[in-house]
Amino acid sequence: MSETITSPKIAWSVLEVSQATGLSAPFLRREIKRGVLPTKRFGRRVLILDSALQAYLSKGSEGNKQRG
Repeated sequence: MSETITSPKIAWSVLEVSQATGLSAPFLRREIKRGVLPTKRFGRRVLILDSALQAYLSKGSEGNKQRG
């Protein structure tokens, strides 16, 4: 029997992040443009490192507390 081993994702496209989080792609692009969500560029391709995404999502919940 063959087992498939999947490695954890190390980088995401904007569309993949949108689908995984429920945040819209335009919103994510605005966050990238503002410098809030860091990315890596490879030619035209924009990738969000998993570590950057985790940090962004952690800060997001704290940011909502500051607004109130």
